Amino acid sequence: RRRPEATPATKESTMLRSAPRRFLRVASTHVRALSSTPAKVPNFINGSFEESKASSWLEVRNPATQELISMLPESTNEEMERAVAAAKNAFATWRHEPVGARARIMFKLAELVRKYEHDLAKSITLEHGKTLADARGDVFRGLEVVEHACSIASLMMGETVENVSRGMDTYSIRQPLGVCAGITPFNFPAMIPLWMFPMAVATGNTFVMKPSERDPGAPTLLMELANEAGFPEGTVNMIHGSVDAVNFICDHPDIKAVSFVGSDQAGTHIYNRSTASGKRAQCNMGAKNHATVLPDASRESVVNSITGAAFGSAGQRCMALTTAVFVGESQEWISDIVEKAKTLKLGPGIASDTDVPPLNNPNGKTRVERLIQSAVDQGAKLLLDGRGVQVPGYESGNFVGPTVIAGVTPDMECYKEEIFGPVLLCMKADSLDDAIAKINANPYGNGTALFTRNGAAARKYQSEIDVGQIGINVPIPVPLPFFSFTGSRGSFKGETHFYGKQAINFYTQIKTITSLWRDQDAALTTAMPTSQDK
Repeated sequence: RRRPEATPATKESTMLRSAPRRFLRVASTHVRALSSTPAKVPNFINGSFEESKASSWLEVRNPATQELISMLPESTNEEMERAVAAAKNAFATWRHEPVGARARIMFKLAELVRKYEHDLAKSITLEHGKTLADARGDVFRGLEVVEHACSIASLMMGETVENVSRGMDTYSIRQPLGVCAGITPFNFPAMIPLWMFPMAVATGNTFVMKPSERDPGAPTLLMELANEAGFPEGTVNMIHGSVDAVNFICDHPDIKAVSFVGSDQAGTHIYNRSTASGKRAQCNMGAKNHATVLPDASRESVVNSITGAAFGSAGQRCMALTTAVFVGESQEWISDIVEKAKTLKLGPGIASDTDVPPLNNPNGKTRVERLIQSAVDQGAKLLLDGRGVQVPGYESGNFVGPTVIAGVTPDMECYKEEIFGPVLLCMKADSLDDAIAKINANPYGNGTALFTRNGAAARKYQSEIDVGQIGINVPIPVPLPFFSFTGSRGSFKGETHFYGKQAINFYTQIKTITSLWRDQDAALTTAMPTSQDK
């Protein structure tokens, strides 16, 4: 009998089915891409993958086809307790591991992430939906943090001052906190975990991770790579779940610090609950990133930059350019962006010619379409409507096409909320000062970009704009790991940020030691000691 002709969806399944099965030993057993019996995503506890005894399981589906990929457990309380206990036990010895030995493990992890970058990217495309090119970028930006962690010896250096008083020296040392935890989002399933656990473990801590329930494949593969790299048993662990798992992490007395990236509602809850339990917490949350366009900018560069930054990854980036503020005559360029957006091709992430992939989940699609309609209802002008699109062979996919909305005002719901979809809001400003005032009035402070050829305007903008990360002719100004990710105001809760020097501060505590070594015995005194003592 002739086999039925393969549809685009089944071709995608066939292409992706083989990659995870060819991956390393353990993950290939537990993370099967597509089969008649969906795989059960395992916990990773004390150096071993294990099937959960959970009574409740969540579905992981392909956003382009709705095919069931795997089942994710709501890890039991006993499993989560064992993960923390494993991390606590491992910390007792890992904290004393020589810093050079910790660095060598990071070098090995970096080597393995680089080696299996394409396999990780395929897993991300399968579960998240983003294009393969974008997924490789997801992995690579995480790899850069691992590479930075390889220099942990110099990053952990303290300070010394000799002879603060006669025969007396003062010096500081950095020490790890203990068990740390990370709660990661669906939109960067490789990059965000790699922001967290390598820096935590390199500084001498141990780690418990709860990845997003929507795309656990890449984090699972990263656990295997950590195992292969030589992470000792218990230094890194992975549990799964939703609200109960989050609350467990926030409340557990043996967890000393919590890192989170995700939505406003979840971030506020996690920050408040974790800090109430005496933990350190860093929470990257929502964003409303603005591009400011001056008339002297390169028109073609502006059109290409804004189009790519607004619609790439279907707008599911915390640093996506969601709002463009056009100053003066640059308002005429909005029509160019509309025409450029019309050229972008929707399709599954596995297709090499796809520009805009599906949204990750049906609820996200519903929310995006609701916010588009709210803009229309409140008087904005819909210049390009991406609702109701159909991709042949992928009719069940969570697709929303590029959407451009003009005449947006700050009181509109579409402007107040983070849309997290392929939607560009267009606003007008009379001057650079007017644009700065509009952006500073928005509660978020994650990122912004200015497009101009005027150096004085650029210096004014970077000085007066109240946003944590600024691009000058750079549409998505995410810093490299030797700096830190410095979102501010409503986009961040905490005192110290992710990666770079601030990650070292977050994952360590400073001890300051003052020592006295004199030839003669100290004399009795009840006076406050000072540097003038002899």
